[in-house]
Amino acid sequence: MPKHPLRVIPLGGLGEIGKNMMALEYHKDIIVIDAGVMFPEADMPGVDLVIPDISYLVENKERVRAIFITHGHEDHTGALPFILRELHVPVYAPRLALGLISVKLGEHKGLKGSKLIEATPGKEVHVGDFRVNFFPVCHSIPDAMGLAIKTPLGLVIHTGDFKIDHTPVNGMPTDLTALAQLSEAGVFLLLSDSTYAELPGYTPSEMVVGEVLERVIGASEGRVMVATFASLISRVQQVIDAAHKHEKKVALIGRSMVNNAKMALEMGYLTDPGGVITPLRELRKFSNDRVVLVITGSQGEPTSALVRISNRDHRDVEITPGDTVVVSATPIPGNEKAVSRAIDNLYRQGAHVLHDKIALVHVHGHASQEELKIVLNLTRPKFFVPVHGQFRHLVTHADLAYSIGIPQENSFVLEDGDVLELTSTGGKVVDRVPAGHVYVDGLSTWDMKSVVLRDRRALSRDGIVVVVLTINKTTGKIVKTPEVVSSGFVEGSESLDLIKSKSESIIATLGHRDETSQPPVSGYITTKVKESLGNFLYEQTGRRPMIVPVVVEV
Repeated sequence: MPKHPLRVIPLGGLGEIGKNMMALEYHKDIIVIDAGVMFPEADMPGVDLVIPDISYLVENKERVRAIFITHGHEDHTGALPFILRELHVPVYAPRLALGLISVKLGEHKGLKGSKLIEATPGKEVHVGDFRVNFFPVCHSIPDAMGLAIKTPLGLVIHTGDFKIDHTPVNGMPTDLTALAQLSEAGVFLLLSDSTYAELPGYTPSEMVVGEVLERVIGASEGRVMVATFASLISRVQQVIDAAHKHEKKVALIGRSMVNNAKMALEMGYLTDPGGVITPLRELRKFSNDRVVLVITGSQGEPTSALVRISNRDHRDVEITPGDTVVVSATPIPGNEKAVSRAIDNLYRQGAHVLHDKIALVHVHGHASQEELKIVLNLTRPKFFVPVHGQFRHLVTHADLAYSIGIPQENSFVLEDGDVLELTSTGGKVVDRVPAGHVYVDGLSTWDMKSVVLRDRRALSRDGIVVVVLTINKTTGKIVKTPEVVSSGFVEGSESLDLIKSKSESIIATLGHRDETSQPPVSGYITTKVKESLGNFLYEQTGRRPMIVPVVVEV
């Protein structure tokens, strides 16, 4: 009988889309599964990426043995450059994921020497009390893997992102035979992808997307631009194959797209039949009906090629009437408005736009309900934890588990930060650890408690008022009319004059009780001006701009 419980600690990806990260802990050993990012939402101004809070792992870094990556998508690997600065542990990942990770780490100084180890099915990895095997699954990227983790309490299966596609474009279906064999001795815990748990039936095959892309590229009388994820290597291959068939040329646009494609070509995951791939500058000698562009920006990222083209500010590409733009992706929740805005702008410029709402130009890489039931029936786990998805997806997946006979008391719908302890007899949530958002802004990071995001939200909502106050350092009295600069708050000289007058009045009220009193210090003046002027402006306008008093002593 094992002496210790197995602790399951989700640090990202539960109750949200993206930022996937799960920790498994037994006694003195911790392993981590995936380390992803999430796209910023509309109320996160200036934020580039959102990554998991790993403070619990940092506090226990001497116990963290390794990070295991299931596949190469950003929502499973993108946080590694930031995490490996804090956790100097080996990273085990499938071959293509390693290539994508290497490209990513190469962009960050000091991380090129990180220990990256290729993981292959059938080759068991021993780390502390854990023994980890990889098995192939089908997803929207080659080399996707699930994990079979032997623990003192029994076998843990983590599916990673998966679907059951019998005709995958990369030739690797989910290995149900391996999954069945691994499960023969019994499965203690199943952690299974829930992203599309609400969808009935089966997920369509990627092959149908290739057929649609081929028809679009073949029939187009102008340029075709295909926007997709830079890591979606199989989709890039479909575009290249279609272009080759119709004797067209392909240019790759976007730094991440170019870098990932170069790596994939070198590793053999991408082929270029007939030398289809051509530098953009050389495509000018070809007529538009022979040109295909593969671009980034399928999620409406502000600096991506698609958005720049839609805003008419891309330095090399402009829309001309007759162009066809294919958005080959489903918007991640929170990105819908940005994608919709880009599509509208493309239409305004005369482009014909195809997206997943009107054409089968994208198939998601996740299991629908019947596929989830197959995995549940194959594994028949003692305990079940749905992972990867918003809270409603997790609940729906738990309901599916109940429908095929898994007791409700053995299914646990968790959220980021929950600490689930499992023993041979049962399980319960016993604690919580920090598991909020960490924001990446350029090269810096800050957590949810930072005032930076709060201030940015205030600035975007109500603007800023800067009041320059010149005071006599001996008496503390104002010696000249305050200077006021307002941005994003009010306009008009009358409003600014009102703020000046109120600032003078505030300073006057800070006068001395008698001649022997000490003058107020600048810090005190700053605080009182912010407080009093803030209340006054709210009474007058119903808004609370950021107030920045600048005290100059003369």
